[in-house]
Amino acid sequence: MKKIRKKRKLTDEQKAVLVERITKAREAKKPAAQLSIHETVRNLPDDDIFSVKNVRGWIKNAKDKLSGMRSWKNSKEKGQASEYLVQQGYLHNLQAYLRDGVYRDMYYGEERQFKTKFKCVVMAYNKDGTPKRSVGVMYPDIGVYTIEMDNEVNGKRAVPNKKQVRKNGRGKGKRAPV
Repeated sequence: MKKIRKKRKLTDEQKAVLVERITKAREAKKPAAQLSIHETVRNLPDDDIFSVKNVRGWIKNAKDKLSGMRSWKNSKEKGQASEYLVQQGYLHNLQAYLRDGVYRDMYYGEERQFKTKFKCVVMAYNKDGTPKRSVGVMYPDIGVYTIEMDNEVNGKRAVPNKKQVRKNGRGKGKRAPV
């Protein structure tokens, strides 16, 4: 048998005192420290692309998408199961980013519509002292290293209209007519 709880009968003065007490308590309460979020992510301003506010919005969107894709998990239709797994991986990467501050995905945004770019933090050098570089990476001394810069440095040249050589399956080294 449940106990029935009687409502307290308060006078207007008692209500005013209680309201005042609870407003003081609410004012004294500090904002959440967000200790579960990595320090580097926590300290980003709200207008940053990878701020906590933006990433939480992306997580919410990814969860909504995943809930609509539940039936795709074991689907035999071409691409549905893989799309489900891609979305699930994106959600896990976003959650891991908030936890440890390392962004692991190649794409970002609410719909994964933007591709990440790489930035060189510490330079690597060849044995002869020249810097090692990769195309598409942002370097502190020259900016983004393009394929034209790579061709200039390494002496490569573009070969226009190069015919493709194909092998047929009958023998090794035989060429099929082009």
